[in-house]
Amino acid sequence: MKTKTLKKDKVNIITLGCSKNMVDSEVLSGQLMANEIDVVHESAKRDHNIVVVNTCGFIDKAKEESINTILEQVELKQRGKLDKVYVTGCLSERYRGDLESEIAGVDAWFGTMELPLILKKFDADYKAELVGERLLSTPSHYAYLKIAEGCNRTCSFCAIPLMRGGHVSKPIEELVTEAQKLVKSGVKEIMLIAQELTYYGLDLYKQRRLGDLMRALAGVEGLQWIRLHYAYPTKFPMEILDVMNEFPNICNYIDMPLQHASNAMLKAMKRQITREEIEQLVHDIRAKVPGICLRTTLIAGFPGETEDDVEELKGFLERMRFDRVGVFTYSHEEGTSAYELEDNIPAEEKERRAQEIMEVQQEISLEKNQEKVGKTFKVIVDKKEAGRYLARTEFDSVEVDNEVIIDTTKRLKPGDFVEVRITKAFDYDLEGELVANS
Repeated sequence: MKTKTLKKDKVNIITLGCSKNMVDSEVLSGQLMANEIDVVHESAKRDHNIVVVNTCGFIDKAKEESINTILEQVELKQRGKLDKVYVTGCLSERYRGDLESEIAGVDAWFGTMELPLILKKFDADYKAELVGERLLSTPSHYAYLKIAEGCNRTCSFCAIPLMRGGHVSKPIEELVTEAQKLVKSGVKEIMLIAQELTYYGLDLYKQRRLGDLMRALAGVEGLQWIRLHYAYPTKFPMEILDVMNEFPNICNYIDMPLQHASNAMLKAMKRQITREEIEQLVHDIRAKVPGICLRTTLIAGFPGETEDDVEELKGFLERMRFDRVGVFTYSHEEGTSAYELEDNIPAEEKERRAQEIMEVQQEISLEKNQEKVGKTFKVIVDKKEAGRYLARTEFDSVEVDNEVIIDTTKRLKPGDFVEVRITKAFDYDLEGELVANS
């Protein structure tokens, strides 16, 4: 027993869900390290004795994955492979009472904003001065920068405000400090994330300040790419496009989830915008930043969605020709205003509609990729796989977008920027060769 007591704790953090959760896990790991506690992300080794599961509670599939992961860790504890299992994150925030009564063996449950309480379990102190000190779970050349927490929107399908609360912006100075520390650690690309980027600053400065933040971050020495994720289309701050044009290290890329294009669906989803207004906004954005890459996400199978709504959405995609599109099937979430509606479309039908919508986009994606053949792009190298390098252009974000496959004998490192001439186009990827002297 004595050796067991003397053994030094080692913590494994398992992160599920979105990049915002990933940042929370990285901040937790930074705090643990500052308190001289060993910590790893997603370790496959069995050399840790404590696990923290950072859960997602967004939609059914994510909730199921979170619960299965908790059960797996509890089973390892029961078999004597772990001493402690802690659970945090969105699922825990949303269903803590139910989970506590249904899953035995978890040592403690925490919500999304209870980092100091988690640290107490390790006899560790929360160190407020550690702005930007994170143990990255991403490769060292890119990182996510969470600029705000929570959301003030009332979209009828979304449970995020229930789990994350209202919108709270981080001060510009703090975010610049965090970015500087990330760059110092080797980060070259930063992806700005929040539930809604374009609301940034309204709570803190009484005006939208995303443009000012972008300008401040663009001045961080050594930061080569800044990318915007999760812009909201209603009251879109057009001035951020001027900043994008002003600084070469801000990628010509915006991820703007639209969710639908049928006015009936947009109204039912409480999106506060019409299809006509969206089309005008897309036109205006492209006029201001020619060649910009627009990514969006859509929902198929929202209650009351008709075949006509789906056809309207497909026609909208054909007209708008977005560069990147993701489609989710609707998940009926208790606590949201849409929960009062009848979830009247069977799961298989939702999947069929999502597939139909993606088939329209697949064709557009291939055509847009074919237009790139023969052109040269600056790319960032992410990794080597099966003897070939995988890289991305400024128009591609990590994991969700296209990759550029480079076949070369030259030795490249993750984080290297090289020039690549595109030689071949596929539905969602490109192939290219290194330009001489690149």
